[in-house]
Amino acid sequence: DAEVPPEILEGMLTRLETFVEPFAEALDEPAQRRHTLEYLTGLLSDLKHKTGEGIAYLPDQQRQGLPKFIGHVPWDHQPLLATLADQVGERLGEPDAVLVFDPSGFAKKGVKSVGVARQWCGRLGKVDNCQVGISMAYVSRKEHAIVNTRLYLPEEWTQDRGRREEAGVPEPLAFQTRPGLALEMLQECGGRLPHAWVAGDDEMGRPSSFRQELRDANERYLLAVPSNLLIRDLEVAPPEYAGRGPHPKVPFTRWDRWCKALPEGAWTRIEVRDGEKGPLVIESVTRRVQARTETGGTGPEELLYLTRVRQADGRYQHDSYFSNADAGTSLKERARVAKAEHRVEECFERAKGEAGLADYQGRNGMAWHHHQTLALLAAW
Repeated sequence: DAEVPPEILEGMLTRLETFVEPFAEALDEPAQRRHTLEYLTGLLSDLKHKTGEGIAYLPDQQRQGLPKFIGHVPWDHQPLLATLADQVGERLGEPDAVLVFDPSGFAKKGVKSVGVARQWCGRLGKVDNCQVGISMAYVSRKEHAIVNTRLYLPEEWTQDRGRREEAGVPEPLAFQTRPGLALEMLQECGGRLPHAWVAGDDEMGRPSSFRQELRDANERYLLAVPSNLLIRDLEVAPPEYAGRGPHPKVPFTRWDRWCKALPEGAWTRIEVRDGEKGPLVIESVTRRVQARTETGGTGPEELLYLTRVRQADGRYQHDSYFSNADAGTSLKERARVAKAEHRVEECFERAKGEAGLADYQGRNGMAWHHHQTLALLAAW
C-alpha cells in the first residue's frame, strides 16, 4: 500500500555500492569485496529466505563462490563491525545515548549447528533447543541500531573437542559467559560510540560481577534484575540493638516480596513520553540497597529503581533495575534509559524482517558471524 516517488529509486544500486565501499575496503581480495556487495543486495531483496544459496541464485545465474564466501573463506568480520560502529556513532551519536546488551535466541533443530543446545531462549520465553547471540545496540533519540554481536558457546561445547572441530570453533577459544561477551564488545567499540549509560535485561543485570566490571570501567548502568534477587533496604531502620554483639542490620529479602509491602504513597507518577493512545505514564520507586552476590556475600550500595505500569486488565506489570547512577539523577532520566532497552526488540524485528538476520543455514561459527555481520550492515 506504500506510495514511493519514482525518483527515490533512481540510482539506488549505485548508492548501495557507495554504501558498501568503506566496509569492503577491509577485505583483501577483489572477489571478497564483490561478494560483500552481492550478499547485501540479496539481504535487501524480497527473497523469502535469505540464505547464502538463495542469494547466490537470485539473479538467475550460479555463483558458487557466494556460499563459500560466507561459510568457508576465513575473512575477518571485526573491521566491518568497527566501521559500522563508527558510522552509527557519527550519524546517531548523542552524549547521553545508551548502549544496550541483549541475548537473542535463534530456535534450531538438531545438534550440529555451532553453539546449539537446550538453553534459555528469551524469544521463546523458555528453555529450548537454540543458539544464543549476545548483541550490542546503540540507542539515541535520533534512532537505534545493533552494532556488534557475539555467538555464545555453552560450556558443554567448549569442552567437546570433536564437536568444536566439526563446527569450526577455534582451538584457543575458551568458555566465556554471556556478560563476559558483552564486556568484550564494550571494550572493543564502546569508545567509538558516545554514550552515558549501559543497559540490559535481567540476564545481564543478575550477575553482581558484571555490575562490578562496569563500575571498574567507570560506566554508568541501569540493568534489569530478576524478581528473586535478595536485597537489603538501606533506607529503613535496622532492628533495635540488644546491647551485646554486633549491631543488627536489616535482613535480606526478595525484592518481589519487598515490593508487595510498599505503601501506595511510596510510588511517584512519571509521564515518560507521548504514546499512540495518550501519554505513557509509569509509577516508580527508588531505594538505596545492597544485594547478595553470587557467592553469598554482600555487594556495594546501589540504587534499586522499581517501575510499574497498569495493564488493560487492571493489574500492574513490575520491572526492577539496579544502577550506580548518582541519587540525584531524575526519575524521568532513569525511565528514559529503562525504555531504551526495549528499543533492541525493534532492532531485531527490523533486522529479521527486512535484512534476513535469522535466515542463515551455515553450521559453523565462521558462517554464523559472517552472516550476522552482513545482516547488521543491511539493517543499518
